[in-house]
Amino acid sequence: MPKDSHFRFTKKALLALPAPPKGKRAYYYDSGARGLCLSITPAGTRTFYVYRWLQGKPERVMLGRFPDLSLEKARGKAGEVNSQIAEGKNPQDTRRALKGEPTLAWLFQEFKERHLVPHRKSKTIQDYEWQFGKHLGHWKNRKLTAIQRKDVQKLHVKLGKQSGHYMANRVLALLSAMYGKAISWGLWEGENPAKGIERFKEKSRERFIQKDELPRFFEALALEPNTTARDCILLCLLTGARRSNVQSMRWKDLELDMAVWTIPDTKSGEKLTVPLVPMAIEILRSREDTESDWVFPGSGKTGHLVELKNVWARITRVAELEDLRLHDLRRTLGSWQAITGASLTVIGKSLGHKNVSTTAIYSRLSEDPVREAMERAVDAILATRVTKDESKVRSLVQ
Repeated sequence: MPKDSHFRFTKKALLALPAPPKGKRAYYYDSGARGLCLSITPAGTRTFYVYRWLQGKPERVMLGRFPDLSLEKARGKAGEVNSQIAEGKNPQDTRRALKGEPTLAWLFQEFKERHLVPHRKSKTIQDYEWQFGKHLGHWKNRKLTAIQRKDVQKLHVKLGKQSGHYMANRVLALLSAMYGKAISWGLWEGENPAKGIERFKEKSRERFIQKDELPRFFEALALEPNTTARDCILLCLLTGARRSNVQSMRWKDLELDMAVWTIPDTKSGEKLTVPLVPMAIEILRSREDTESDWVFPGSGKTGHLVELKNVWARITRVAELEDLRLHDLRRTLGSWQAITGASLTVIGKSLGHKNVSTTAIYSRLSEDPVREAMERAVDAILATRVTKDESKVRSLVQ
C-alpha cells in the first residue's frame, strides 16, 4: 500500500486503498497522468477526477467511477481534459452550461404551445404527441446538444425497419421541425441534428377492394354482430369520407330529405358537403331512433364511436382480405368511380381532396355530377354481391 497520496496508479493498488473515517474523504493522485486523482468516500466509493488549477482557482472534473471506468480509460479521458485546458478551455464551463441546457421534452412542449396549438387541429396535435411519446420519448430527458446527427440517422434507419418508411420519415420531420422552430425563435443557437438527413422513399398505397373481394367483404359485413360499428364501416365505403369524420357524424349535420351531409371541419380545415347515395340514406334512416346527438354513439368521453380495430380485424379475417385497412374503403370508392368513368376532378370533389390547381374547377362544379359518379360507383360495388353458402363464412366468426 502506498505511503504517500501521490504514486503511480495500478489497478491492484487502487483496489487496496482503505476507505477513510466517517465524515472524511480521501484523495490520491496519479504520477503517471497529469491531474488524474481518485476520491474515496467512507462507504468505499472510488471516483476518478482530473484536478487542475484554472484561472487561479481549483477545478475538479469528474471522469467516472472505478472500477466501472478502468484505469486505462480514465487516463485517456484525463488526456482529453488536459488537451481542452491547453487550448484555453475550461471543461467545467461546458458542464455547467449543460446542466442549465433545455431537454428535448422541454423543446417539444415549446413547439406544441408556440406552433401546434395555434396552427393545428386537436387531432393533429394528438398525433404529434403520440409520435413524440412513442418514438422520441426515450430521448425526452436528453439535453439538446446530446442529440447528435449520427444518433438521429441511427434512429431513422431503425424506425424504417421496425415501423416502416412513412413513420420513420414523419418522426424525422417532427424532430427537424422542433429544432428548426427553436432556432428561428431564438431559443436555440446550436445545430439542427435532423437537418439534411435523407428521407426514405415512400411508396404510395394503392390498395382497394377488388371486384372478386367485394362479395366476401359484404358477406362478412352482414354477419357482423356489432351493428353500430358495421353501419359506420359501411358508410365509410358509401361516402368515401375519412373514418374520423364518419365516426363523429352528427344528426344536425345531415339533411336526409336533400340527401346531403355537411362535414363542418375536415382535415383541410374547410367545410365539405358530401352527397348521400340511396343506400347511405337507408342506413341512416334505420338509425334515426337513437336519442344521441351522434349517429354512432359511444361510451367514451367523446360521446361517439371511436374504436373500430377489433371489429375491422374480425371482418377482414372472415372475408379473408389481406393487408386491407379502414382507410382503404375511401380509396375503394374513388377507384370504383374511376372504373365507372368519373373524371379525376369529380373524384377529387367527392373525396374532398384539396388541390391548388383544381380548386377553381371544384368551385364551379355542381353536386349533380359528383352524386351521379358516386351512385354509379356504389351501384357497381353493390352489383358484386352474390349469395353464397354462409355456413362456411359463419363458422369463421365463431
